[in-house]
Amino acid sequence: MKIAKGILVALTLGAVSFGAVSAELLTKEAYNDHKDQYVKVGTITTSGEMSPSDAKDELSKKADALGGKFYVVTSADTENKIHGTADVYNKK
Repeated sequence: MKIAKGILVALTLGAVSFGAVSAELLTKEAYNDHKDQYVKVGTITTSGEMSPSDAKDELSKKADALGGKFYVVTSADTENKIHGTADVYNKK
C-alpha cells in the first residue's frame, strides 16, 4: 500500500512539473477569424536557427517569456539561416 501511494505521489509531482504549457502557434487565418478574442502583448524575433522546428521552438520560448499564450508568425526568411518575426497574444 505504501509503495502504491509513493508511486501515485511521484506521478502527480511529475505531472505538475511537466504540465507547463508553451505558447501555441496560431495561423494568420485562425487569428483573423477570431481577432476580437486576443490582445497583443508584444513582438518577438528569432534568427540564426538551422531548422524550422528550431525557429518555432525559439519563438515559443520567447512568447512564454513575454507571458503570451499564442503567437502568429508575421514574417520569415530562409536565406542561409532561418529568421522569423511573430506577434504575441493572450486571450481577452
